[in-house]
Amino acid sequence: MTMPSTDPSGLSPADVERLRSDTPASRTTHHLNNAGSALPPRVVVDTVVEHLRREEEIGGYEAHAEAQDRVDAVYTSLARLVGGAPDEIALSTSATDSWLRAFLSVPLREGDRILVSQAEYASNVLAIMSVAGRTGATVVAVPDDADGVLDVDALRDLLDERVRVVAVTHAPSHNGLINPAEAVGATLRASGSDAWYLLDACQSVGQVPIDVRDLGADFVSATGRKFLRGPRGTGFLWTSERARELEPALLDLHAARWTDESAYELAPGATRYETWEKSYAALLGLGAAADYALELGLDVAQRRISWLAELVRSRVSELPGVTVNDRGRTRTGIATFSVEGRDARDVAQGIVSAGVNVSYSPREYAVRDFDAQGIAGQVRVSPHVFTVEEDLDALVEALEGVL
Repeated sequence: MTMPSTDPSGLSPADVERLRSDTPASRTTHHLNNAGSALPPRVVVDTVVEHLRREEEIGGYEAHAEAQDRVDAVYTSLARLVGGAPDEIALSTSATDSWLRAFLSVPLREGDRILVSQAEYASNVLAIMSVAGRTGATVVAVPDDADGVLDVDALRDLLDERVRVVAVTHAPSHNGLINPAEAVGATLRASGSDAWYLLDACQSVGQVPIDVRDLGADFVSATGRKFLRGPRGTGFLWTSERARELEPALLDLHAARWTDESAYELAPGATRYETWEKSYAALLGLGAAADYALELGLDVAQRRISWLAELVRSRVSELPGVTVNDRGRTRTGIATFSVEGRDARDVAQGIVSAGVNVSYSPREYAVRDFDAQGIAGQVRVSPHVFTVEEDLDALVEALEGVL
């Protein structure tokens, strides 16, 4: 990949300074762990705190009622973020919560097949294996192609009438690749398959432009705390038209209405995948994060974040014994590397001890993919739009101190 020598995002130095001013902690810490939990902009924190103060002043239910129009607007903001409609959005506590609500609602029986991407995240795979073990379904991993992304031709060859679910992680948390989500959807449609397509967009929402109309998925799950820069404990689920006809595995009096002694009616839209109790302060913060991302522009964010991640890969690969492990034709803002003869956990801890926030990705996050690459663990670095050269200098200096 040819790396531009200058920032291709179109942001000026003044624009970057504004982003850093909106993110006070970016001036006091070298935060390169945005794939774990990003630094939120000030407007997100202020939104959360202001609502909590209002709950303190008048009560939780009363503050919720007062803010109902703003809560409704969160659905609109999230829909704009992914190219959907407000009634297609369900609010949740995390990407995993969203994904599980989707997956557990798909009826499975003995003989059904579940296809997963090679890089599927552990939380998804564990749920899949558990349900498969109880129902008699089988799990098959779709091979990667020569570039390290899901092989769409291999997927096509695996499709038959027994395939009930296709689960794909869009941007794996342990690798900088982007899986061909749109091509997966197109392949399913062209084949006539009625398999349920679940896309885990946990790491891509907030840093990559997404249009659910092009993806062809039935469910798209996302979180607030990563590249979207929302509060922890927030997430959402986009649902297709046919997904909004399924009966979720988990229901409460928000997802359905008890109409008779032995009868109930499901909520007509995606809210059937929600539960009543939520942190409305946090969800208002999630809406503020979506609005902030939309104002900046996801195309702008993607260009800057990807450029910064390529700078990370270029600079660390120049150091002795360091191997960059990222694959794919198009890469995200997640850069990963390992050091010959060193435990990646120790390397990551050494960098963190030097004042640079990075994280460690162990084998158990994606056993199949790590084993295929012969990797036991790796260091993960994930810049964001507010990251500057001084942060990368600090990373390199910290890594040199560990080697």
